[in-house]
Amino acid sequence: MYYFYAETARIAIHAIQTKQCSILLSCDLNLTEIRLRIDGQVLVLDDGATVSLKQLETIKKRKTRIYVHDGLSLRLLEIRNTNYVKLVPTDTAPYLETSGVKLHISKGICPFESAGRMAETVVKKGALVLDTCSGLGYSAIRSAKLGCQQTVTVEINADIMQLRTENPWSLGLYQNDAIIQKHMDSGDFIKTCEDDAFDAVIHDPPRFSLAGGLYAYDFYRQLKRVLKKRGQLFHYTGNPHTVKNGHSFVSGVTKRLYDAGFKKVIPEKELMGVKAFV
Repeated sequence: MYYFYAETARIAIHAIQTKQCSILLSCDLNLTEIRLRIDGQVLVLDDGATVSLKQLETIKKRKTRIYVHDGLSLRLLEIRNTNYVKLVPTDTAPYLETSGVKLHISKGICPFESAGRMAETVVKKGALVLDTCSGLGYSAIRSAKLGCQQTVTVEINADIMQLRTENPWSLGLYQNDAIIQKHMDSGDFIKTCEDDAFDAVIHDPPRFSLAGGLYAYDFYRQLKRVLKKRGQLFHYTGNPHTVKNGHSFVSGVTKRLYDAGFKKVIPEKELMGVKAFV
């Protein structure tokens, strides 16, 4: 699989136009680089397939799209079913977008790193971890690297789970036995869990307007129930400065967490969330 987006297309176009015979290029979304041959007006992939100058010019124009070449054809890395789900390129890892809603912190930071830092706030070596609404699995991958005993990652959206399999930055989900993937609703899954099942929870839900139940008192009670004594929760809330009816949205989240039985809740402003303690 070869991945292209506007910046890599720009580099390849310049190499073709300046009549270079080869080019060093990242074709796995900035993880590594390989050298590819240029034959006239086409970029030659290692398996003999080609990407034409015309195709590269089309890619260059579409700033928020990623294209993938499977050796046979070039296609957009997106899925249009009930929702419109796609990967959006950055100069590091891609972030996830669904129906125009951005699902990662990426401003000034690599999306893979921002999700990893969420894990770092609560995950310790040997921990049993629950990763709800896990998206591309970046937090779960970092949990495994931190030495967790096991991370259960839960995602309801089948299209997002499909994009995971095609995202080079998500490959760690399939390479570590400590990660268990569940395709189901996080609210339904948590009801099947035993009391005191996890040392840490990473809760990264979509915005409130899309998944209000995942910000509700009843769900927070379930989070409290499945966490062990001295367990910790990181809860992504979005922009902490959002204010509605004179009250901070985060203040409402904090109150409901306390009402649900958490003993301490502190803001994590850089990660746009809160950390809560059992």
